Amino acid sequence: MRVGNITLIILSLCVAVLGLHVGVRAYPTEDVWRAMVGTDTDATAIIIRDLRAPRMVLAALVGAALALSGLMMQSVTRNPVAEPGLLGVNAGAAFAVVVLLTYQSGVGIWAIMGVAALGAGIAAALVFGLALSVGASVSPVHLLLAGVTVAALLMAGVQVLVILNEQTLEELIFWLSGSFADRPLAGVWIVAAGLAIGGALCLALAPALDALRADDATATSLGVDVARLRLLLLGGAALLAGCAVALAGPIAFVGLAAPHLAQLSGARGHAQMIPRSMIFGMLLALTADVLARFILYPTEAPVSAVMALIGVPILISLLRSARMRLA
Repeated sequence: MRVGNITLIILSLCVAVLGLHVGVRAYPTEDVWRAMVGTDTDATAIIIRDLRAPRMVLAALVGAALALSGLMMQSVTRNPVAEPGLLGVNAGAAFAVVVLLTYQSGVGIWAIMGVAALGAGIAAALVFGLALSVGASVSPVHLLLAGVTVAALLMAGVQVLVILNEQTLEELIFWLSGSFADRPLAGVWIVAAGLAIGGALCLALAPALDALRADDATATSLGVDVARLRLLLLGGAALLAGCAVALAGPIAFVGLAAPHLAQLSGARGHAQMIPRSMIFGMLLALTADVLARFILYPTEAPVSAVMALIGVPILISLLRSARMRLA
């Protein structure tokens, strides 16, 4: 199956435009057009222009950030099932937010974003530290084991705190379920800036990533500083995923499925895989956001649950086709 970037971008734009039209209330195309190009301040224009449009932009950016993060993790660890949750990024962000809401309920979204990003960074640093403590360099096996261990411990802590603090249970569930709605517009710019920097960095390092795909010895013989490359890209992956999780909550499967869909669509080499994975991440997140509005209509379903419904069949299909080789 060969699909070009232009086709995928057009498809993503179509889903985004659909997201402007539908929701608890559906609006005709003329209302959407008037709201997007006009200066009206009625309820319809506010809902479409000020609520739905930023939501679509955020979904696209978060999806692209998670996809790029997942691709970097899979490349540097040479593990096809690596994704942001592997390094404990999602678990670290979730644990930090739960701790915050346990001791200070009713805080604003900016406080939640800051604490989540901090928790994601600390968790990633802890994983790197554990991996380094058992060897002179960060090997893929040590990194995977450290990530799984840290993630399991942090999620156990989340469960304990949620059980012990039922007063903040509703607020915790809202964030942990993942959503693109009611997020500050400034946060969108933060994710966009991180995505631009991360994408440029990955494209610049695409040849080194191609060399690393074989094994460490081959990459080293080609002049690649494997340890530095691995730390640099995993740090960038943790930062990208941390920003995305801080803004939208922990959303699984995007970083796992998007790189494999990019490969199935005909992308070869990281110079092609990087943009193709980001576009697939955008498409997956936008689709999940639109579907979330209808599964439990008129109530919205959690985006993370909808993404799981999309991601699981994709991964089963990948496994059945034997295109994904488990390390």
